Amino acid sequence: MSDQLKDTRIVFMGTPEFAVASLDALVKAGARIVGVVTAPDKPAGRGMKMNESAVKKYAVEKGLHLLQPAKLKDPGFLEELRGLRADLQIVVAFRMLPEVVWNMPPLGTVNLHGSLLPQYRGAAPINWAVINGEKETGVTTFKLQQEIDTGHILLQESFPIGEDDSAGDVHDYMKEIGAKLLVKTVEGLVAGTIEERPQESAIGSRESAIGNRQSAVGNQQSAIGNRQSAVGNEDATLLKHAPKIFTETAKIDWQGTAFDIHNLIRGLSPFPGAFTYLQDKVLKIYRSKKEIAPPTIPPGSADTNGKTYLKFACTDGYIHVLDIQLEGKKRMTIEEFLRGYRF
Repeated sequence: MSDQLKDTRIVFMGTPEFAVASLDALVKAGARIVGVVTAPDKPAGRGMKMNESAVKKYAVEKGLHLLQPAKLKDPGFLEELRGLRADLQIVVAFRMLPEVVWNMPPLGTVNLHGSLLPQYRGAAPINWAVINGEKETGVTTFKLQQEIDTGHILLQESFPIGEDDSAGDVHDYMKEIGAKLLVKTVEGLVAGTIEERPQESAIGSRESAIGNRQSAVGNQQSAIGNRQSAVGNEDATLLKHAPKIFTETAKIDWQGTAFDIHNLIRGLSPFPGAFTYLQDKVLKIYRSKKEIAPPTIPPGSADTNGKTYLKFACTDGYIHVLDIQLEGKKRMTIEEFLRGYRF
């Protein structure tokens, strides 16, 4: 990293483990982190023990200056943030920032987003890319502006999604790829070698490169209005969105296809988990495989040999459940489950 970059004062904002990879990459690259902003400690668990964010734990370990504001418009926090005299702010998996915060540093505020913008703007880009059966996704660094996830693109990098990859798998790939891209972005911004570009300019080229396909997800998608919206004039390109995941999104509709149901299961694994009901109890499914064959039982009906498999019928075949959690029980493989469950 250049001496010029080592002199650049950076404030990092983030909360979960996903953000730690980016902060760690910047620290290891020699960036000058003058402050770290993360969520306040919160009580959690049966004992209501105060829970620290992953970013806080890392910042404390590295001796970084830490800020934990309850409200981002709090005058005391804003005064302390201004006092850090940041040249640049970086946001990874944090709260929505008010303009008074993101507009503060002279080099602006950079966000790392878990999709190839402008596709999958919103709170759950990893989940929706997998749910929709995308074969490729990626990460984007961009400048924050007034509207959510709409700022000018700085850099992007894509990577493939395997047909059985879960959202958790994609999350793990993405945090490492995103961390490297973020370091490259900061280096380019400070050196003045990155040309910002509006997101609209990325629509056509990115869509043709990805060959992105939106698949129907039945009631799960329509329930929260995750509909495609046309962009452009004669040659309109469809934008796909990534709204927050709600309970109705996670409920499996067995009237769907094996392809769509399998994608829903892996797109919501490990959290919050796609679910159905087994003898009136909630059954979360974390891993599955498809069987395409004319079903001999009604959609949603279960079939098992009591030892090695449990499958549910859908419109064009079956979904074999491989890794599950029954209400009130721990997560387990299907073999473990069948050893202790009687139908």
